[in-house]
Amino acid sequence: MKIKLGFWVVLMTSLLLTACSTTVERLDAQQEVDLSGAWNDTDSQLVAREMVDDALSRAWITNFVKQNGTQPTVIVGRIKNLSHEHINTNTFIANIERELINSGDVQFVASATSRQEIRDERADQDLNATEATRKEMGQEYGADFMMQGQINTIIDVDGSTQVRFYQVNLELISIKDNRKVWVGEKKIKKLVSNSKIRG
Repeated sequence: MKIKLGFWVVLMTSLLLTACSTTVERLDAQQEVDLSGAWNDTDSQLVAREMVDDALSRAWITNFVKQNGTQPTVIVGRIKNLSHEHINTNTFIANIERELINSGDVQFVASATSRQEIRDERADQDLNATEATRKEMGQEYGADFMMQGQINTIIDVDGSTQVRFYQVNLELISIKDNRKVWVGEKKIKKLVSNSKIRG
């Protein structure tokens, strides 16, 4: 009797451990995977690439180079998440920054947070670094344009089926005079069928 009971305990324990086990499969970072239908890394990269390509293909950049004889300097400001779900806008901003910098068509300055950290370092150098190596205050590049925007969603639900509609609006604004020189829009629509998904 003790042997049979021990056998069943071992068997049940094995079954429970097997049922609770986790499997991990490594994927290519560029592979598109959409499990829930929610905003994901693929959407972030796709929207950033397409919107930056559109922005840099418009007349504002050619006009600026003609008038000033140099590339425009750009900074990315706030991207507001006005959607119904949590979206990491910092990742989206990083994708936009990468596309702008890697285009080679614009110069790019650091965000307000990064600039403050660098200013603190320059202030420290002013006190502690040798004269030959210290970096002086007041030598920063000022941005000519700031890119800002927002992400919105509309969710249409019927039973276990959803249509998720994302609309990303970005605009490029002249810091000198507040003129909008480019306005871009990107829409993504997803049909999601899953009884467990709720809006």
